[in-house]
Amino acid sequence: MSRPSATRPPLDLVQDTPRAASHGTWLATEFRASYAWLKSKIQRRVGSPADAEDLASSSFVELAGVDDPRTVREPRALLTVIAQRLTFEMWRRRDLERAYLDHLAVREENYAPSAESIAEVSQALMLVDQALDGLSANAKSAFILSQIDGLTQTEIAERLGVSPSMVRKYLASALAKCYLAA
Repeated sequence: MSRPSATRPPLDLVQDTPRAASHGTWLATEFRASYAWLKSKIQRRVGSPADAEDLASSSFVELAGVDDPRTVREPRALLTVIAQRLTFEMWRRRDLERAYLDHLAVREENYAPSAESIAEVSQALMLVDQALDGLSANAKSAFILSQIDGLTQTEIAERLGVSPSMVRKYLASALAKCYLAA
């Protein structure tokens, strides 16, 4: 399944073709049949009607990116998986934002960043988090301890209970992932 483009629909669906019409009909039918169901399912999980609506809508945007609807045997199952992934991403993003704000509160009492600054840093943290996806917990921790807390490799090794050479390997793999994501 390919992901939809955020700016335009897939090229093969732009033209007024029978395939595009059938894709649109399938999506509209599925939306009518499953949107309210999905929204209520998400709301039970997240507790917020606004978040549930955003996540349900985003799930259907991703469903719209399915190249061939005939490959989707259980649309509700697919929507559930998409919605779960989006929910976890939302929670992870909020956890990162909360950790950043907590760090600011402890670090500098007189410093009050602007909303724009908070949004920029939160977005950067999400990009780093996505770049580090797939690394071990120790590699992520080593990177954060190095870049955020400013610990030396020896201090990180002691904290993680590994050798300094292992910390160097962790940092190299994390930096390589960040470089590739940039």
